[in-house]
Amino acid sequence: MTFLRPLSIALGMLVSFCSTAAAQPYTNLLTDPSLSQWMKTDGSPVQGGWQLEPDGTLHLAGDGGHIVTRDLYGDFDLWFEYRISAKGNSGIKYRVTTYDGAWLGPEYQIQDDAAFPDMADKHKSAGLYDLISISQPVFSRNYKALDDFSVGRITVSRGRVRHWQNGNLIIDECFGSPRYQAAVADSKFRDRAGFGTNHTGRLMLTDHHSEVWFRNVFVRRLDLCR
Repeated sequence: MTFLRPLSIALGMLVSFCSTAAAQPYTNLLTDPSLSQWMKTDGSPVQGGWQLEPDGTLHLAGDGGHIVTRDLYGDFDLWFEYRISAKGNSGIKYRVTTYDGAWLGPEYQIQDDAAFPDMADKHKSAGLYDLISISQPVFSRNYKALDDFSVGRITVSRGRVRHWQNGNLIIDECFGSPRYQAAVADSKFRDRAGFGTNHTGRLMLTDHHSEVWFRNVFVRRLDLCR
């Protein structure tokens, strides 16, 4: 399986993010066609809809349902590349857990923003979905054409969450801060007690009935970075 050199080089340079003694290696979450590191929310293997192509790209075409990692993650650094279809909507959720049977967690929004010019800033790509608005004006962000892959990054460490899109820092927030608590109270998650403040959870790739592609999905645990 092949991977893009620029992203691989960038990941290699980030070993210094923690001390050498505490550093954890990056794990490739797309290693085999069976997607053994992922499962459906009912615990069954991933079948249908989600397909790992020969070049290492995970492609959702058709009904695949949400899929989550088999492993739990606390503090982490997640790099990924993504491409969304025209008028498409998807996202990556993290620290996902169940709330009254619903699998929920904070979400890195992925969508074709150009198709929704009137969308609120807290619903735009790379934003913290329905909670925190993007920190940069839309015109200043390094968007890619729909045919190109964008590079996303999510870090969660010591209660601080950050989202990047193509090298731009879009979200920088602290779970449990007054602003975060106010955002939850004014969101669709207002009735989910403690939403986003749990310390561990799964990663989720969402199925919002749109065609989407992911590749070079690497995660690194930061729990030992103290």
